Amino acid sequence: MALLRLFYAIEFLVALIATYTAWSQVGGQGHLDMMAWYWKALLGFGIAYATVKATAAAVNQPRAWNSRVLKWLSLILALALACGAVTYYYHLNEPPDEEDDEGSPTSQTALYINPPPSALATLDTAPALRPAP
Repeated sequence: MALLRLFYAIEFLVALIATYTAWSQVGGQGHLDMMAWYWKALLGFGIAYATVKATAAAVNQPRAWNSRVLKWLSLILALALACGAVTYYYHLNEPPDEEDDEGSPTSQTALYINPPPSALATLDTAPALRPAP
């Protein structure tokens, strides 16, 4: 039994490393760097803990796929979706990039869906500028 606990502890550490590696690869390391520490700790440790509990549930029952294993796997899925939601929140609220292109002028473009009648009158005088039907 003591050896089994040692393996569970090793599995927890491996699951922790795998969780943070996958999270940084999928969500982006930049977003993970901006994220508050408590989100990373809560979700990362939660996924690693649920992984060990799912393994323990599979080992302790005669059938490997049982209701307890499915319960822990659904918790892992819910925590992974929460990781995605938090990463998306930090993606939407990241600070804008600082660019030093002050020498280049910016151009503005406007799209007129329904132009005013005065603009249509000028289009009639210039045949090359008529809109396509």
